[in-house]
Amino acid sequence: MTRYRRGLAAGALALLAPVLLAACSVAAGGTTTVQITMRYSRFEPAVVHVPHGQPITFVLRNDDPIDHEWIVGDEATHEAHRTGTEPHHGLRPTEVSVDARSTVRTQVTFAQPGTLTFVCHLPGHEAYGMTAVLIVD
Repeated sequence: MTRYRRGLAAGALALLAPVLLAACSVAAGGTTTVQITMRYSRFEPAVVHVPHGQPITFVLRNDDPIDHEWIVGDEATHEAHRTGTEPHHGLRPTEVSVDARSTVRTQVTFAQPGTLTFVCHLPGHEAYGMTAVLIVD
């Protein structure tokens, strides 16, 4: 890698680090809050790390002029939602509807470490790329 490219890569990481760190914060008392923004039919950040065994408050902010949903789970969960008929979510903390230009909070405690995904299954959104990774440490 040339010195120029290494410099560009290091600069890009320096710019991204505050954004990635700002997405997850720990408040007094050990409560972890993670902000996920839905913008241009994408999730930001695209990768989120959270601890297992602790309550995590997710703040889901939809900046788009269209509705989205935030469904967290394994492949079987997502397969069920790809063919499902639930028009609106809200009773389960890992299945949340987020109206256009609104913010919703949900709290989840993940019992075990592992890798999950969160996806918007509204028509065409997953195909457009509205998926992200949730790593439970």
